[in-house]
Amino acid sequence: MRQIIALGGGGFGSSLENLRLDEYLLSLCAASRPKVGFIPTASGDSLDYIAKFESAYQSLNAQTSVFQLFRSQTWTGTPEEMLLDQDLIFVGGGSTMNMMLLWQAWGIDTILRKAYDQGTILAGISAGANIWFEQCTTDSLGPGIQVMPCLGWLPGSFTPHYDSEPERKPLLCQMLREQTIAPGYAATDGAAVHFINEEFHKVVTDRERAGAFEVDREGETPLEFTPLVKD
Repeated sequence: MRQIIALGGGGFGSSLENLRLDEYLLSLCAASRPKVGFIPTASGDSLDYIAKFESAYQSLNAQTSVFQLFRSQTWTGTPEEMLLDQDLIFVGGGSTMNMMLLWQAWGIDTILRKAYDQGTILAGISAGANIWFEQCTTDSLGPGIQVMPCLGWLPGSFTPHYDSEPERKPLLCQMLREQTIAPGYAATDGAAVHFINEEFHKVVTDRERAGAFEVDREGETPLEFTPLVKD
């Protein structure tokens, strides 16, 4: 079973006080103490981001590792050995374009495709959510929100931060009307869209007023969602 979970925003990078989306990702793993690899390429391997990941996931009883392209001296094996050994791989936010170019140069996209086909759960936020779709909206190409092609493992387009960045929604609507971007999905901060075998499965949310939508030339259609309630 192939699984990808695309987060519109939120998770450990936003607050260590609300890890409901991260807990959901771990609940999908079969292992009682899953191995979780973090790929922070899009942020330039930010040390602060890495520290937040390790703090969050170790507090949730996961075995953590970080795959850094900017600090290859930290590797404990080959990229393939490190990435194929994970139960869950989480891709951080930042520059979608820079991440795509670096992955392709290093062959990381090919390794991740092998992991995906072998059943490793893939997840990511913002740029780390964009990367799996055919297209995305991104601010990584220069001033303003633009369209860029991505890996194409999931059909259609993805737009993160649908509520927290005011320019995203009107620009996406214009792009859809002008057919410069394919129909697809948009997710607010605090919402995650879960796909199984490249098919939409469900939406989960970690806060009030979070949600995800199918978007096309006619507008947006809210998707049913499951709130992740804290016990």
